[in-house]
Amino acid sequence: MGRHIVADPAICGGQPTFKGTRIMVWIILEQLERGMTWDEIVREWPDKVSKTAIAEAIAISDLVVKHEPFTGFHVGARRKSSRRPTALAA
Repeated sequence: MGRHIVADPAICGGQPTFKGTRIMVWIILEQLERGMTWDEIVREWPDKVSKTAIAEAIAISDLVVKHEPFTGFHVGARRKSSRRPTALAA
């Protein structure tokens, strides 16, 4: 998934976790929601979760669903163009 986060079906049911750990990304996101600072989180998970890992977790937060495996980035989906097609000259 990234430099600090992986989603392996054999680890925590495919939920995004921090590399080399079983710390699920949603746990860190909840800690942030509860008002913990990045420094407090790093101290709580010494040598497991860094500030750059927290930044990566925030970057993918829209894709993380608590207790659900990662389903992918959906790169095949295309956003519809907001531009109207121009009329072709006859």
